[in-house]
Amino acid sequence: MPFQETMTPRERVMNALSGKPVDRTPVSNPTNVATVELMDMMDAPFPEACRDPELAARLAATGYTELGFDSIMPYFTIIQESSALGCEMQWEEKDNWPTVRMSNPVWKGLDDIRVPTGFLNHRDNVAITGSLRMLKQEFGDEVAIIGKTMGPWTLAYHVFGVEHFLLMTVDDPDATMLCLHKLKEISVLFGEAQIEAGADALTFPDHATGDLVSGEYYERFLLELHQEMVERLKVPLILHICGNTLDRMDYIARTGMAAFHFDSKNDPQQAMDIVDGRIALVGNINNPETLYARGPEEVRQEVYRCLDAGVNLIAPECAIPLATKLENLLEIPKAVRDWTHEHAA
Repeated sequence: MPFQETMTPRERVMNALSGKPVDRTPVSNPTNVATVELMDMMDAPFPEACRDPELAARLAATGYTELGFDSIMPYFTIIQESSALGCEMQWEEKDNWPTVRMSNPVWKGLDDIRVPTGFLNHRDNVAITGSLRMLKQEFGDEVAIIGKTMGPWTLAYHVFGVEHFLLMTVDDPDATMLCLHKLKEISVLFGEAQIEAGADALTFPDHATGDLVSGEYYERFLLELHQEMVERLKVPLILHICGNTLDRMDYIARTGMAAFHFDSKNDPQQAMDIVDGRIALVGNINNPETLYARGPEEVRQEVYRCLDAGVNLIAPECAIPLATKLENLLEIPKAVRDWTHEHAA
């Protein structure tokens, strides 16, 4: 008998994040699948779609309505909170990502950390909470709606500057820990606001990346803090860290987070062997080489490789290049269905 889907996209994603059975592997989107082509289609270009709730919702919905993914993500960048904290921004045009100008950091140390009055009402935070409300109203329980709140390590890069913060971790680790514990309150505050607005799950990017810090650093500075986030944010959390993270995946599997969104620099089978069922894995289709520069057949090969390894949710490894071809993104859910049909037979 041919394979038949029996779950809604939301049921499929939420079951996968909870370790429950699914009818097929979900195709999820913990970061971003917006492209310039989709921006033009919906008349919702960057940077306006990063700053306006209606445009953000309209563009984010295409991940489901046009691409056929099982989740919707309206937080396209990693800079909304940092803008609301007063960081200097480079908003760019529709074909480029908004960024924080870290050459001119807003804070110097522990005593500077504070949540500005009206933080949650800042335009760039309302763009997220407002879009989540709109998406929840439009799609209800049909599709998983995922929010995103930056972890304290990522926030520290933005408010202190990367070099200054990494030097702090060496020169004064105790002060570093105090900074992280103050910054985590921003993560919780914005995360709770998104849950209230309708987020079914939250991506939790905390960029202690393999090319900047070691696995030992992750255990020392972030493991217990991430365990605390699981207790305080009452929806499934999807940790995201770029780069080669095999050296910290055992620690990540101990966080209690629902899932880890991992980079294509990590072999899917090796990653699955390390986590050993203790945490779901989401990923890890390559962005710059496969999705951006190659074609559907190469995309299909990577999807099959992840499915053969048992990866729990299939997704691009990170926010995709904005010029990515739609045919490559459409191939991801198509390949998942084809693999499922083949294995059901």
